[in-house]
Amino acid sequence: MAVFTWEGRTRQGTTKKGMMEAASEAAVMAQLRAQAIVPVAVKAKPKDLLEGIAFFEGKPKTKDVVLFTRQFATMIDAGLPLVQCLDIQANQQQNKGFQKVLRAIKSDVEQGATFADALRKHEKTFDQLYTNLVQAGEVGGILDSILNRLAQYMEKAEQLKRKVKGAMVYPATIVVVSIGVIMLLLVKVIPVFKKMFEEFGGTLPGPTQVVVDLSEFMQQWVLVILAAMVGSVIAFLQARKRSPRFRLATDAFFLKTPVFGSLLRKVAVSRFTRTLGTMISSGVPILDALEICAKTAGNLVIENALFKTRTAISEGRTIAEPLEASNVFPGMVVQMIAVGEATGAMDTMLGKIADFYDEEVDAAVAALTALLEPLMMVFLGGTIGGILMAMYLPIFKIAENIK
Repeated sequence: MAVFTWEGRTRQGTTKKGMMEAASEAAVMAQLRAQAIVPVAVKAKPKDLLEGIAFFEGKPKTKDVVLFTRQFATMIDAGLPLVQCLDIQANQQQNKGFQKVLRAIKSDVEQGATFADALRKHEKTFDQLYTNLVQAGEVGGILDSILNRLAQYMEKAEQLKRKVKGAMVYPATIVVVSIGVIMLLLVKVIPVFKKMFEEFGGTLPGPTQVVVDLSEFMQQWVLVILAAMVGSVIAFLQARKRSPRFRLATDAFFLKTPVFGSLLRKVAVSRFTRTLGTMISSGVPILDALEICAKTAGNLVIENALFKTRTAISEGRTIAEPLEASNVFPGMVVQMIAVGEATGAMDTMLGKIADFYDEEVDAAVAALTALLEPLMMVFLGGTIGGILMAMYLPIFKIAENIK
């Protein structure tokens, strides 16, 4: 398959231009004639120098997928054919990687595949939630409504993700900067003071001697310490990736940590309820919806709880009972789900829970930031200030001796 640029005239005499992926020029002409366009010029599109290199093509971002989804929904609602919508979206797409994906989807649809099946071949761009909702929209004939709902869900999910990242990045950045400054003082600054003190002679005060000894230790082992720190992070991430038992243990620990545990639990509840509510309101069967919710939970403890809930529902039980037995979800969430299940308004109730917990996440992030800011400042100021005071003690002693 190659990409061709084409120019043609419609029956009304207007000139049209565009790009099309096909096996040959003849195939492009045949497709144009099928669309009632008389081909005037068809030629192969010259390849870009960096085309085909994944790094330069760029990975589609969430905002690209959201924009595509909203525009695609508008085109479908306006009555444009599916293939034409995909062609327009691919031609106007700036991200080369995403453009390549859209052209591949368009080619599959032209060959008879459903839109959902074509999307499933690109799971790195369109996840299970996306493809299942699209499939439900195609079957129900409400693809434009489903796409609008999906875009709204993705925007809120991305907003929640940014909040959590902001809460995690701030303290991590302060800690890294603090460690970097302390290492710089111990490796580069303290040796200068040490040399000066040796020239004056005499014994150093206790705090100063401790800092000097720590500086000598760091100069000798700094590379080993840095390598050990990097190695520990890599080993931890690999262990989580390869060992389900280790990941389960660490995920359970994260949920029980004093400050971050509460935030992670609220994020998990918000994500679960919004995902499940979106899928149920779109017509996805409850068992399929729970399976997708479990796989996108991001925490193995919650994933296992949702899979157990799915099994219990397949055996004829309600959704609230196994959720309560899991001891993962708060009692209020379980009770509201039970009410929604009893009244037949499960999707509405899940949406209200998600909105409530989005606000709870906002409050938790604000409280966490307010708590960490003074702690980090005290740590950074106390450590660096302590080192500087220890180094100035001999200078004060020398000044007294001079007097």
